[in-house]
Amino acid sequence: MRAKMTGPNQITLPDEVALALHGVEYLDIEEKDGCLVLTPVARTKADKVRRELAQRGITQKDINDAIKWARGQ
Repeated sequence: MRAKMTGPNQITLPDEVALALHGVEYLDIEEKDGCLVLTPVARTKADKVRRELAQRGITQKDINDAIKWARGQ
């Protein structure tokens, strides 16, 4: 399957890809081993925050400990 660069910073996706992304407004794009990987952006801010915390290795225990520390417990 191919996509076409149609203008400055614009890519036209094939119909099959566009249909699979129905309802998706934004995509995260990363370069991985010379390939571009498109990932639909989570629909809620909370999902994005959870994903970023997981990528940084921050666990629920870390969050609970930080809350206890902030509350002086």
